[in-house]
Amino acid sequence: MALYIGLMSGTSLDGVDGALAQFDGAAITTLAAAYIAFPPSLRAELMALQASGDNEIEREALAANQLAQHYAQCVAELLRESGRAPTEVRAVAVHGQTIRHRPELGFTRQTNNPALLAELCGIDVIADFRSRDIAAGGQGAPLVPAFHQALFGKEGQPRVVANIGGISNISVLSGDGRVIGFDTGPGNVLMDAWIHRHRQQEYDADGAWAASGKVIPELLTELLKEPYLALPAPKSTGRDLFHLDWLDTRLAVHAPAAPEDVQRTLTQYTAVTLADAIKAYGGGADAVYICGGGAYNSVLMSALADELGNQVLVASTQALGVAPNRVEALAFAWLGYRFSERLAGNLPAVTGAQGERVLGALYPR
Repeated sequence: MALYIGLMSGTSLDGVDGALAQFDGAAITTLAAAYIAFPPSLRAELMALQASGDNEIEREALAANQLAQHYAQCVAELLRESGRAPTEVRAVAVHGQTIRHRPELGFTRQTNNPALLAELCGIDVIADFRSRDIAAGGQGAPLVPAFHQALFGKEGQPRVVANIGGISNISVLSGDGRVIGFDTGPGNVLMDAWIHRHRQQEYDADGAWAASGKVIPELLTELLKEPYLALPAPKSTGRDLFHLDWLDTRLAVHAPAAPEDVQRTLTQYTAVTLADAIKAYGGGADAVYICGGGAYNSVLMSALADELGNQVLVASTQALGVAPNRVEALAFAWLGYRFSERLAGNLPAVTGAQGERVLGALYPR
């Protein structure tokens, strides 16, 4: 039996989710969960670092130091909530904040300062989970399908687990041990950027703003022409592709539209691209379980259910006993556990790597 903390800050750039998990053989038990929001200044700097700019090496290093402070706050909250001491936790597994993801060029960049985090927490830190898979010829993403199989896979029951964070990805769990997974396209990233531009809100709570608009069919058709969507798996994507400039280019060829109609269309875009991927690769699964922030957007969930049809159950992972906002943090706790046991953390069938690899790098306390 061993305790691990997983920390995840994703494409939405809103903050860090943390989970303290107990591993006992194949059994995984969540002991505590916590969330630490990023201040607007850090969020703005992390957003700016998504593209090249002046003095970016120093700016990234300073942002990494700030991230480590927030990660340490999350660890402290998890320990406080669970009543555990740092010495009881074997390791903190932390993803870092992706600011570049270019597997086609052989690299991915997750801003982080794991050495500082180890110093602040007094716990071993495991970081840099993606680069080894890329070194082995893989995409370095998504990494969560292996965990989805471990946590949600059930023999004889094909199902799909879809994570809707900034980017959407799916894990097709065949029911016989085989897993397919890839990034399907945008999750919340375009919706978040659009509502921030027009209403200065970080996200569209429960899809309320989108619900006030209507889908623009011609714009949806234009968005669906994105070549990434037609690429075969394995594949991965991020803000390097889907961002406001990408959207503005496509809006420029259409008549001016009400901002709320664009928001509703972007919500439909996420639903359609996700549904198309599930239909193409789902392999007879009759249930789709959603995790990530998108699970809390009822407009998006309803649109996805409509796209998939009445024969497919669409529910959040809460139906499987795990809150949607805890799954990714738990996934990195699991990856930390796998690293410590010198077990592979990737699935070559998902990432395209040449083989299974132990993922991560250790920063001892």
